[in-house]
Amino acid sequence: MKIDILTLFPEMFNALNHSIIGKAQENKLVEINLINIRDFSNNRHGKVDDYVFGGGDGMLMMPEPLYDAIMSIKKQDSHVIYLSPKGKPLVQNTVTNLSKLNHLILVCGHYEGIDERVIELCIDEQISIGDYVLTGGELPAMVLVDAISRYIPGVLGNETSTKEESFSNNLLEYPQYTRPQIFKNLAVPSVLISGNHAEIKKWREHQKVEQTKKYRPDLLKK
Repeated sequence: MKIDILTLFPEMFNALNHSIIGKAQENKLVEINLINIRDFSNNRHGKVDDYVFGGGDGMLMMPEPLYDAIMSIKKQDSHVIYLSPKGKPLVQNTVTNLSKLNHLILVCGHYEGIDERVIELCIDEQISIGDYVLTGGELPAMVLVDAISRYIPGVLGNETSTKEESFSNNLLEYPQYTRPQIFKNLAVPSVLISGNHAEIKKWREHQKVEQTKKYRPDLLKK
């Protein structure tokens, strides 16, 4: 998969060069390109924002540089996403669907956002990572890249691990334990060290429901 990220602050994405996503790039399982929107400014100072028509606080990203940046890389199979508080909430089903695409273009807004005409002309989908406002789209873009990359074949190494994760079938993942068997007087459930795989499977399925009831009962309504 190829992911192009349009941003005013490409240095913020250094985190994607480490851990699992960094290894995925090294192994050429995912290609992440950072594109500085300022490079498309016609202003000698790299200006990309201006005052909002109609008044109001803050500055808005101008349409020309952003439009030109998108069109410089957009192809027939490209899917353009604007990270925005107005977007639909990011959920697991969206992640898995996006992971099947060939080319994603992620647009990171800043200041008061981007000119509406760019949304009308270029954006295929708006996505939000939560009902709150951040200073820009860079952090949401990193969240989206991380979530999607895990579903690209070969990135995690064990493709079955994503099938038991939280939000599979609208249930949270079951509790997990490792050594020691007793820690601070809390013991690992005996069924997990019984060697009875049928009972372990039954326990885990039951715990998925119990964990969802406890932490995210809203998911059970789905």
